[in-house]
Amino acid sequence: MQMGMVGLGRMGANMTRRLMRGGHQLVVSDLSPDAVKGLVGDGAVASASLQDLVSKLKAPRAVWIMVPAGGATEQTVQTLAQHLQPGDTIIDGGNSYFKDDVRRSKVLKEKGIHYVDVGTSGGVWGLERGYCMMIGGPKEAVQQWDPIFKTLAPGMGDIPRTPGRERLGGSAEDGYIHCGPSGSGHFVKMVHNGIEYGLMQAYAEGFDIFQNATSKELPEDLRYDLNLPDIAEVWRRGSVVSSWLLDLTAMALTESPTLAEYSGFVQDSGEGRWTIQAAIDEAVPVDVLSAALFVRFRSRQEHTFAEKMLSAMRQKFGGHVEPKAAKKPA
Repeated sequence: MQMGMVGLGRMGANMTRRLMRGGHQLVVSDLSPDAVKGLVGDGAVASASLQDLVSKLKAPRAVWIMVPAGGATEQTVQTLAQHLQPGDTIIDGGNSYFKDDVRRSKVLKEKGIHYVDVGTSGGVWGLERGYCMMIGGPKEAVQQWDPIFKTLAPGMGDIPRTPGRERLGGSAEDGYIHCGPSGSGHFVKMVHNGIEYGLMQAYAEGFDIFQNATSKELPEDLRYDLNLPDIAEVWRRGSVVSSWLLDLTAMALTESPTLAEYSGFVQDSGEGRWTIQAAIDEAVPVDVLSAALFVRFRSRQEHTFAEKMLSAMRQKFGGHVEPKAAKKPA
């Protein structure tokens, strides 16, 4: 299939490459000429503007947006809407707020343009691993562009099948699902990221306990000088707390057991706040998720080893670069 890709950052560029490897034709656009040039070298078609991108696509057109949520996405959607035609589709694969999706979909529907929101997880590893996708939008549009989603998704791979899953069907085992109407894809991804905050915080706090097991406040016979890289590694193998986040934690600790290069300053990307707001709207208690978000706020005032662990995980799965640890004076 042919599709446009707007935004060639860490994820957009690799998604473009994965689609081209799967036999799809991509017309690309980015504010960085070098980013466009790099993808053209891999086989993509360059465009000089969003209007130019649309002109190089055959109807019915699909344009996938991978730009920062908020103003950048809003402006891109509005500009594309001026040049697309009825029957075309805009796909927002970023981390937009689900209520913005609902609003945009209503405006675009009046123009006959489909709007599909795709919560996309996979980070900088997605080129090889594939992308887990949670999709919202009109059924006809989601089905129309299914070959695109199927190519981006991880596929079944070697993950053992959930007992009884063969009776249910659907695409979940391939790594993507149609969640429901507009906004539902980003709603599910929003909660996914909220849960991610909690999981990361649990690992971080546990390893902080290990790091401080040599504290002079403890009786000498209860002090343990533990090998954190080894603990992370052994938990990867048969433990009930094994996960991809633990894999990345083990990687970070192997590279730097003390995580000295991380400051412990931890950003939040928005979804954590939105998840808490959704919980408030629904009167659902989210003790762990809210605490994990508040820890990130506190990390910008004072830092612990746990926050360094959070920074390391964010860098590993998403390439997020946070302030470096200040060098101590000689």
